[in-house]
Amino acid sequence: MKKRKRKEIVAAPQTPRFQLINWVLLAAAIVLIALGFFSLSRGSITLAPILLVAGYCVVVPLALLLRVKPKEKDHA
Repeated sequence: MKKRKRKEIVAAPQTPRFQLINWVLLAAAIVLIALGFFSLSRGSITLAPILLVAGYCVVVPLALLLRVKPKEKDHA
C-alpha cells in the first residue's frame, strides 16, 4: 500500500482588502442611501428610488468588489 504525500497549503501574503477607494465608495453609498430615504420621506416618487437603487445596487457592490492592483516598480 502506497502512502500518499500530503499537499502543503501555503498561505498567500495578506494584503489589506479595503483600500482608501473602497472606504470612499462605501461612504458615498451611505450618503446616497441617506439622501434617498430623506427624499422618500419628503414625498419624492422619482428621485428617491433612483438614489436608493444607485446606492444599494451600484455603489455598495462596487465598494465591496473593487480591487486596485498595486503599481509595479520598474527596475531600470
